[in-house]
Amino acid sequence: MKKSVLLLAVCLLLAFAGAAQQDQSHFDGKSWWSYVKVLADDNMEGRETGSAGLKRAEAYVVEQLKSNGLQPAGSNGFYQPVKFESRTLDEKNSSLALVRNGKAEPLALGNDAIFSTRIDLAPSVEAPLVFVGYGMDVPEKNYSDLAGLDLKGKVAVIMAGSPAEIPGALSSHYQSPSERWKTFKKAGAVGFVTVLNPASMDIPWSRIAVNRLHPSMSLQGKEFDETAGEQTSITFNPEKAGKLFEGSGHTFKEILDIAKDRKQLPRFPLAVSIQAKTKVIKEAVESANIVARLPGNDPQLKNEYVVLSAHIDHIGIGEPINGDKIYNGAMDNGSGSAVLLDVAASLKKSPEKLKRSLLFVFVTGEEKGLLGSKYFTEHPTVKPGSMVADINIDMFLPIVPLKVLTVYGLNESDLADMAQQVAESKGVKVQADPEPQRNAFIRSDQYNFIRHGIPALAMQVGYEKDSPEQKLFKDWRTQRYHAPSDDLNQPVDLGAAGNYEEIIRGLMVTAANDSGRPQWKQESFFKRYAEHGGGQ
Repeated sequence: MKKSVLLLAVCLLLAFAGAAQQDQSHFDGKSWWSYVKVLADDNMEGRETGSAGLKRAEAYVVEQLKSNGLQPAGSNGFYQPVKFESRTLDEKNSSLALVRNGKAEPLALGNDAIFSTRIDLAPSVEAPLVFVGYGMDVPEKNYSDLAGLDLKGKVAVIMAGSPAEIPGALSSHYQSPSERWKTFKKAGAVGFVTVLNPASMDIPWSRIAVNRLHPSMSLQGKEFDETAGEQTSITFNPEKAGKLFEGSGHTFKEILDIAKDRKQLPRFPLAVSIQAKTKVIKEAVESANIVARLPGNDPQLKNEYVVLSAHIDHIGIGEPINGDKIYNGAMDNGSGSAVLLDVAASLKKSPEKLKRSLLFVFVTGEEKGLLGSKYFTEHPTVKPGSMVADINIDMFLPIVPLKVLTVYGLNESDLADMAQQVAESKGVKVQADPEPQRNAFIRSDQYNFIRHGIPALAMQVGYEKDSPEQKLFKDWRTQRYHAPSDDLNQPVDLGAAGNYEEIIRGLMVTAANDSGRPQWKQESFFKRYAEHGGGQ
């Protein structure tokens, strides 16, 4: 009897020990939130690219990486310095007007339209306007908005969005700044006017306008100038867009009604020209990516990397809203950076036997146009060709329970198949992007890895279409996205965050231990980047 009791006690002790060990790899969201609280504190001043606040946040990240036993993998310890050119519009010495029948009709900067300083604006541009629908050329689908149009020396007016017949990821790709300009440059255009579609605007025009003079940035070096020759880039307030269409035989309401159903739009010359004069103030800025390594154990596969990436920058200090001028970026993207730190900590507490190495990459300059990841993928700090997959985290928004996981790139590679298996094993349903017109697939850092032939995806807490949860997400974007209210005083679902982290960790481990590299699917458009060697 005593032996039986003793044996039972030993079994119970082993079970408790096993449960404790398993618990260490479990996430409850609390440790994740503790990292967010540091990164999104007012002391970090919104983590603007190159700012003292971002440098403080990066120093904190490096300290945490060291304490969790990760190795430096940048070009200078954990850091990879990146040089930028900052551009700020001198609005007092800039102007914009429509010219109709030889007479200039001044436009109010901020109220009617704004200039984008993401391109190197020409000091003066005067050119006829042509409405080009969605402004897309997609050879794979025999679709062209430019066919038969005379665009030489003209400015194209584009309705933001895409036709329903073009698949989401492909549509997003051809709306990227580099791909779009490549097509229009060949057609002889000198710039763009983009009219925002109210149905897919993340931020109301009032907030876009109030921060219009916030600095933009570009990477230093001609190798990164993908919009060379583009002379003007203007974004138009949809409430004022009727001015563009007067006298053309078409109305903006007509265009909106067609775009609402994502049908093909008409294309036609407009009865006005654009007259733009700009003065831009430029200065050099330096920031850095942070790169850390957790070595694998397989003699061969340890030289390959599964990347977990997130951007650490936000938009810093801006125009006050309700008296608050610090744009803390708790969810965008303190949340993603915190996942990287929390996963790294969990791997120290509960080590996995990993065949491949893991690479943790915190990129800068995402808010300036995915610039930090563009630099990193062009100049990787590990051996070219050694990165086999990228799992990117950006603003995953744990604001509802995690019942549905949205996977951007679901149909593109078997990395997404792995993600689906991991999620479904935890009782979470997986779906593709439910709102492809928002172009999320190209709006975060996974896109630069994809362009270098690396299978990549991003995942977010999702929702069913037309559900109450969808309204919650839309309201969040309207009220908090790129606003000071994306701070620590907002409700989050810690359980959803924890469940999301478990899926991320599970996917990393699965990809690291799989015998083969993740592969693009045969039907994926993006397979061509791997076949052409990408940029690696």
